[in-house]
Amino acid sequence: MKIWPGKPYPLGATWDGAGVNFSLFSENAAKVEVCLFEGANANKETRIPITQQTHQVWHTYLPEVRPGQLYGYRVHGPYEPADGLRFNPAKLLLDPYSKAIAGSIQWSNALFGYTVGNVEADLSINDQDGAGGMPKCVVIDPAFSWGNDTPPNTPWHKTIIYELHVKGYTKLHPDVPPELRGAYAGLSCPAIIDYLKSLGITAVELMPVHQFVADRHLKDRGLTNYWGYNTIGFFAPEVSYASSGMLGQQVVEFKTMVRALHREGIEVILDVVYNHTGEGNHLGPTLCFRGIDNASYYRLVNDDRRYYMDYTGCGNTLDMTHPRVLQLIMDSLRYWVLEMHVDGFRFDLASTLARELHDVDRLGAFFDIIQQDPVISQVKLIAEPWDLGPGGYQVGNFPVLWAEWNAAYRDTVRRFWKGDAGQVGGLAFRLTGSSDLYARNGRLPYASINFITAHDGFTMHDLVSYNDKHNEANGEENRDGHNENLSWNCGAEGETDDPAILALRARQKRNFLATLLLSQGVPMLLAGDEFGRSQWGNNNAYCQDNEVSWVDWKLDRPRRQLLEFTKLLIRIFHQHPVLRRSHFFQGRKIRGSEVKDLAWFRSDGKEMTDEDWANPEIRCFGLRLAGDAIEEVDGRGNRVVDDTLLILLNAHHETRPFVLPAHRRKLHWWVILDTSEPTTRRERQLRAAVPYPLNGRSLVLLRLPRHDEQDTENGVKAAPARRQWQNAASGQ
Repeated sequence: MKIWPGKPYPLGATWDGAGVNFSLFSENAAKVEVCLFEGANANKETRIPITQQTHQVWHTYLPEVRPGQLYGYRVHGPYEPADGLRFNPAKLLLDPYSKAIAGSIQWSNALFGYTVGNVEADLSINDQDGAGGMPKCVVIDPAFSWGNDTPPNTPWHKTIIYELHVKGYTKLHPDVPPELRGAYAGLSCPAIIDYLKSLGITAVELMPVHQFVADRHLKDRGLTNYWGYNTIGFFAPEVSYASSGMLGQQVVEFKTMVRALHREGIEVILDVVYNHTGEGNHLGPTLCFRGIDNASYYRLVNDDRRYYMDYTGCGNTLDMTHPRVLQLIMDSLRYWVLEMHVDGFRFDLASTLARELHDVDRLGAFFDIIQQDPVISQVKLIAEPWDLGPGGYQVGNFPVLWAEWNAAYRDTVRRFWKGDAGQVGGLAFRLTGSSDLYARNGRLPYASINFITAHDGFTMHDLVSYNDKHNEANGEENRDGHNENLSWNCGAEGETDDPAILALRARQKRNFLATLLLSQGVPMLLAGDEFGRSQWGNNNAYCQDNEVSWVDWKLDRPRRQLLEFTKLLIRIFHQHPVLRRSHFFQGRKIRGSEVKDLAWFRSDGKEMTDEDWANPEIRCFGLRLAGDAIEEVDGRGNRVVDDTLLILLNAHHETRPFVLPAHRRKLHWWVILDTSEPTTRRERQLRAAVPYPLNGRSLVLLRLPRHDEQDTENGVKAAPARRQWQNAASGQ
């Protein structure tokens, strides 16, 4: 085979139309071999020593290699775990820059750099060849016909995020062809695209699709790492989600999915895990980074480099202080934007990425690099603003450009509708964009990603059906998962036939959904919550690749009703710019408006006082969002004007008469929805200054049209604006 010197950049295996350049960083290696595999079982190996090294990058060019070639690396050097060095050429290693990975790990002791069971544990060395059980990297041809694909570029304040799992979302869908279920191609099917469009979401947030590791201890118990938060390949789409093949076809299938979603105006956001890898702690396997250059890639304990700093609870932490690790992550992010056309990222345990030495530094090197990068700074960036290390809870502390999963929103809304005392003050901030968290450093309401449920924890149905977690199926005697879920089962634990309990649970789900879609900020909906998907009380289904986690698409009448209610809420969100403001409320009159842009009311129709806010027993209040006091303009400089909306909330178990406040000398409000009703009636008229029977544990939304409509004692003449809204509310 011809062997040419090659070039140190780009890193990875790069097909240029004539041959393949191989490039691998290792600062401390003594020798590197690229290993080529042939045959149906990839068991014929050709080892080619790489003799060229430039700036700690080992490189060679093989003009006879073509796309589809399977390969890996063997890296030689000292095996001295106490000094952080774990080289072992008996272990075949994945390329950190591999664009595709074929196959899955076949677990055996041969995949560990040390002799499993040895009295010296990882201080021993294992000479068994691990190639037979390792997946192989694939040289890909990056060519793809994107056509006229363009990013939707949905503004933050118009965004609705829908979190889903690629496999679980389509695995049971009856209108997806069986061979495409659970795959990227399944999300491209017309039935799925049509459903997402009808629902009204603007972005799908995919749970991890980077190639990940299914842990050995889970496989031994008949389970797997279903969620995928255990990355081993930051450039490679997870091969198990491909229906078309594993020799690069997974890349084409992923791109096809993105193109199909973009065609319908739906953005694709990836949940990415750059804080740790799937190699675990010092007793984990040697699959990639550990064998290539353990001391460069990982944060090691300063006074005993045998061990790893673990801010993630997953055994290791990538070393964000090393320039090559930063380069790896930035190259990965740019690849997914430029080559795979994704629209943004949600960063798992993002506080870990900010750790310069030990403490969380909100202006760490990673954030500085993101800020100035001409590609990454222009896409959606979402932080999970915490990790498991000291000081890791950083909600509200990320820099501009970043949005955050707002855990304060989740917890406050749950507590309020559960009926806890003293929640009104906190809920007021959450309903209006959490200015207490985000306004102080120049950020805007859409910095708050509002959510009530996510993949981690109860579904919305389970949130109102279980007081306690039920994770027995995970095999850890129900010790795993959160114990404090702020949930309430409405009177019975789990499934029940009691009609009163079922009605209350349905109402609570409508309360949660209405609160989410009527709050300022960016709403995020967990897939299946729109019709009440259950995990039967499992609040940590990370290892359940089965019906526990898969979305059940069989919809009975209550589930269909909830789905239609959710669709109505999303249509209201899109219809009313006063619900998706891009700046915080001022609490004063704007541009000569007759009333303040935001006002808070007691049930007697009078504005809230300081004493009311301090009263822990208040569970009923209202807020008025003035549509004629929006201090914003549209893309062409025209002033944004909307209907005025009135939101009434009652977490008491009893009905509270609520006097509707007058506004702009209008005599009537129009009721849009009432969560105490299982289905939404046509818009109906109510007089101002007259008590509205606000049922226990319910939310009511009312509007005052921005266009003049004829107020009369007996009714209102239906103006074109009202007919337009009714058509939108009915989906016409």
